[in-house]
Amino acid sequence: MTTDLRARARAGDPAAFGELFDRYAKTVYNHAFRLTADWSSAEDVMSTTFLQAWRLRGRIDADGGSLRAWLLGIATNVARNAQRGNRRYRAAVATFAAAEAAGGGSVADHADDVGRRLDDDRRLGHVLTALASLRRPEREVVTLCLWEGVDYATAAAALGVPVGTVRSRLSRARRKLRDLLGVPPQLGNGKVEPAPLPGQVRGDRNPAARTVTEGIR
Repeated sequence: MTTDLRARARAGDPAAFGELFDRYAKTVYNHAFRLTADWSSAEDVMSTTFLQAWRLRGRIDADGGSLRAWLLGIATNVARNAQRGNRRYRAAVATFAAAEAAGGGSVADHADDVGRRLDDDRRLGHVLTALASLRRPEREVVTLCLWEGVDYATAAAALGVPVGTVRSRLSRARRKLRDLLGVPPQLGNGKVEPAPLPGQVRGDRNPAARTVTEGIR
């Protein structure tokens, strides 16, 4: 089915792009948020990503390759252009963290979920603050490899850099995040990258934040 979708998307079938959107919009949206730390900016990045994907449809690999990774690569470039420099990113994180700590950003579906959601918001705010201290290239490999669970080769293709560059950036980012988040390294556990998470939505923050802290051990 993915092969057929790829072929139809390459051919410019609008219905195929509708399927792409339905399948990957949440993933792209949440990836964009992790890069921008702002829900409104993430929506803009998501919309622009699919517009860019339509314009670049001829570049879809006809012989294979992950459509999800291809879209994440486009989203990363769009977010990179939208958020130039860590100053704006840090300001967005500070605003987000303050609102979430005050409970303003928590939407409770059930009364007994309020406490858990507030804790999730604080956890995510803490992780985002740590991410804001990273250089942009380091932040990009963290969001792709640790949060989205893509492998090194796929991340390298998405970012347009060698696999060795992805490894070195991720290694530096892990060391920095361990110090910032107070996560002790666990040697010999064999963990390279966590398994991909299902598409995250705004209520799924705690698993996403925990994935990053587990991935930097």
